[in-house]
Amino acid sequence: MPTETSVRETDLLARLRSDEPLVAAELRPPRANLTSSEGMETWIDLHHALRRLTREDTVVFLTDDAVGDEEEENLRHLTTNLAGELPTAKVCPFLTCKHSLEYCLRYADRAYSSGLEALTVLGGDRSVGPPRCVEHAYVLRKKIRRRIPDLPLGGWANPHRDPGEQVGYLLDDEFTAEYFLTQAVSHHHLEAVEAFLEELRARDVPQPAVFGVFFYRSANPDTLEALSRFFPVPAEEITREFERGDTAEEICARSIRALRDLGVKRVYVSNLGYGRAAARMRRIRSEL
Repeated sequence: MPTETSVRETDLLARLRSDEPLVAAELRPPRANLTSSEGMETWIDLHHALRRLTREDTVVFLTDDAVGDEEEENLRHLTTNLAGELPTAKVCPFLTCKHSLEYCLRYADRAYSSGLEALTVLGGDRSVGPPRCVEHAYVLRKKIRRRIPDLPLGGWANPHRDPGEQVGYLLDDEFTAEYFLTQAVSHHHLEAVEAFLEELRARDVPQPAVFGVFFYRSANPDTLEALSRFFPVPAEEITREFERGDTAEEICARSIRALRDLGVKRVYVSNLGYGRAAARMRRIRSEL
């Protein structure tokens, strides 16, 4: 089995395994190259976003060097700036393999000792930023599992790739994860999502999935082109929706509703920003 019986059944893991619908958020820490004043302002904005989202019962995933941009350490913010203010069942940091192995293992120790209830361990984009310390994320998860046997770990899958191959990874004994997140999909990707879901069900994958949904703030062609380097972007379709007057929240909610119609119970929303993240999430939920 891909999961370990010694792993703690934390409140966060129980929520990810629940059949209750979940709309989580994904936020980014500040970029590491900001000036001192810019960094302080962004930290404050992130601080408020985290507090508002978790107060409204939103689970928040916090990225690690998203799309190759070096970010300030997510764990430092969670453990220092927000110590005691955030419920550990509502925050989950990402850790990519794009650091030294020593750093990654020490990071996992710190996350565990801080009381965090899960850690999502990803490979990180190979095409940008520093190289990975290990070839595949499961190698790092195995090392963390040996070091901290009861810490719930999360992995990754990509519905845009061959579903048989992706599900094969999830079922491999070495996958070492209790849940997994997916690459961003939308209501314009339903054929790929359906094929992936059929494979998950046919092969009885035990881990719960949290599907990614991207919050497109506009149809700026330069932005859409830049994003397409990292995941499939339905640029023409998104552009048409904005041109006919649909709001960003309506488009995002449309994707979530379409996924729910296929049986997807859990999603996370990327690119909400900071200052308006909680308000945007409320408007998205009001459209569901």
